[in-house]
Amino acid sequence: MVQMKFSKDEIKDLVKAWLAVSVVFMLAYFGLNMDNFLRNFLIIALIVGSAFILHELAHKFFAVKYGYSAEFKSFDKMLLIGIVLGYFGFIFLAPGAVFISGNVTTDKNGKISLAGPATNLILALIFFFIGGYVGMFGFKINSWLALFNMLPFFGLDGSKVYTWNKFVYFVVILIAGLFVFL
Repeated sequence: MVQMKFSKDEIKDLVKAWLAVSVVFMLAYFGLNMDNFLRNFLIIALIVGSAFILHELAHKFFAVKYGYSAEFKSFDKMLLIGIVLGYFGFIFLAPGAVFISGNVTTDKNGKISLAGPATNLILALIFFFIGGYVGMFGFKINSWLALFNMLPFFGLDGSKVYTWNKFVYFVVILIAGLFVFL
């Protein structure tokens, strides 16, 4: 059984990033409109927050499963930049990352990196079957998050998955792309 432990700082960083991500989407979608603020914020926090949190926790889960120490750290300056851009209707986020300690092999790093986007694709399917406005919003958010993270750029999950297994990389990016452009 995998025992994930969280430091106080990690919990603080996860909550801070969750709230910031929710604020960015709230601003980008609704601006400063206060009509139905609480309802809209709760929907955004639930959908976008779960997409973000479960993505990061999947990385941590697999890192710990493989015997590494892992901790999420927020990128506070990027959270602030994201909020400012959200105010202007743009969504750009780099809320933080799970940092893994130990001599991580290419194989394990690829699998740990795949866990986040794979989690988002599973969540996308769950939201798809929920249907309605909330379901379709959750489907799109999770699909976009999976596709974006699978881009093969340094620091993103896709670069590590591509280095580990090109076949898996192309299958996952194809599925994410199909979901996004459905």
